[in-house]
Amino acid sequence: MFNSLSDRLTATFKNLRGKGRLTEADVDATVREIRRALLDADVAVPVVREFTGQVRERALGAEVSGALNPSQQIVKIVNEELVEILGGETRRIRMAKTGPTVIMLAGLQGAGKTTLAGKLAKWLKAQGHSPILVACDLQRPNAVTQLQVVGQRAGVPVFAPHPGATSELEHPAGDPVAVARAGVEEARQKLHDVVIVDTAGRLGVDADMMEQARQIRRAIVPNEVLFVIDSMIGQDAVNTAMAFDEGVNFTGIVLSKLDGDARGGAALSVSSVTGKPVMFASTGESLDDFELFHPDRMASRILDMGDVLSLIEQAEKSWDKEEAARMAKKFADQEDFTLDDFLAQMQQIRKMGSMKKMLMMMPGAQNIRQQLEQFDEREIDRVEAIVRSMTPHERVAPKIINGSRRARIARGSGVHVSEVNGLLERFAQAQKMMKKMAQGGGMPGMPGMPGMGAGGARKGGKNAPKKKARSGNPAKAAQELREAEARRAAGAKAVPTGAAFGQQSGDFDPSQLNLPKGFDKFMGGK
Repeated sequence: MFNSLSDRLTATFKNLRGKGRLTEADVDATVREIRRALLDADVAVPVVREFTGQVRERALGAEVSGALNPSQQIVKIVNEELVEILGGETRRIRMAKTGPTVIMLAGLQGAGKTTLAGKLAKWLKAQGHSPILVACDLQRPNAVTQLQVVGQRAGVPVFAPHPGATSELEHPAGDPVAVARAGVEEARQKLHDVVIVDTAGRLGVDADMMEQARQIRRAIVPNEVLFVIDSMIGQDAVNTAMAFDEGVNFTGIVLSKLDGDARGGAALSVSSVTGKPVMFASTGESLDDFELFHPDRMASRILDMGDVLSLIEQAEKSWDKEEAARMAKKFADQEDFTLDDFLAQMQQIRKMGSMKKMLMMMPGAQNIRQQLEQFDEREIDRVEAIVRSMTPHERVAPKIINGSRRARIARGSGVHVSEVNGLLERFAQAQKMMKKMAQGGGMPGMPGMPGMGAGGARKGGKNAPKKKARSGNPAKAAQELREAEARRAAGAKAVPTGAAFGQQSGDFDPSQLNLPKGFDKFMGGK
């Protein structure tokens, strides 16, 4: 969504590199480019004016003139101001102290409220809560049925005493306010701790819709009123948000369709204009494409600095600890990395979700965005099909796969022989790297890595220090041995227990960290 804005800002900051001191003209030119980038991204004009004013004021202040690297300081200022207009801090749901927590959803028709109700319910269920959905949209045709389907997919019950309208001409039966009140009572009786109320929307803001939303709010007294807004709506987002804030006084914002290709100015405008925080973001069509909104992480993504924290959280959530322990043991025992292990790794990656989304969270991803956009997610399926078309013996000993076997594997997996050849070549390279790491090769030049001397020279390598020949005199040889042992003991004591790469002993065990498979061995674990 923010690709265009990110490209413009990144290009602007590149022009500042290498300058030891920024003049007022440099700052004005930078602020002018930032203003153009924000306006092109459909950010509201008042927000742009305030944002660029703050950046210019701080950029001309002492914090830049006294900095060692002014261009980096400008990036820091822009990042901090972006965090501010996105809400400042991460805001979580305020849970009720007694009784069920009531969450009311409001927004225009087509913003994605009903689907988002299922996403929020599934997310809360994963957090250990017991949510229930309440169908109060009785006006949009088949809205109740849609919520029931979404609730079934999310594994969450739906309270829907009325079927709602089935066509545009049909007048809906039932009172949405009464349904909302009965839904909260149902949750209280069935011991659900969260109630999510899906309300009706319109194609535009009108008095009837607002009055109905106000009545529902008064009837159920929600703990949170979430305003769901389509991130692709453009400049009209501000007017819509202000109308809903005046009508129902929402407490938080949910950005839907954040994976779209629109310019995304709504996300940067609504929170700043209304003063209400963005709490959640919907990033795809799947019920799992839903995340807590972190202003600082979103600002980092926009400035192409990556979002490694979200990537780590996603990996921790989906990584199989038993499989990680099995791979760690394999490394410790210096066993060969097989195609079965390779297949297990691919399946672990699949659990984490879209490869494109994960790679776009890496710092500098905008530089390879074109290649990422051309990446075919089905490549993982093809690789899995190729490996599964091999016999168990072929997976353990791929060197036996000759021409006829390759042709058979290609036919079994529905690919060309060249694709089988390419996979085997890539696997051979990966196997060599894994074997080198398992044998303690580590990374060259890294002190304290397995297979390395104190100065970073590899054992047995040409840069390894030559050993001093031992004396032929037994008494002198024994003395030299005692001195060598004393030097080793003194050297071991000199290494701090918490040294990043110098640790050779102690209580630290990298396997206790929830890191990817084999990473502990890579970092010098035993």
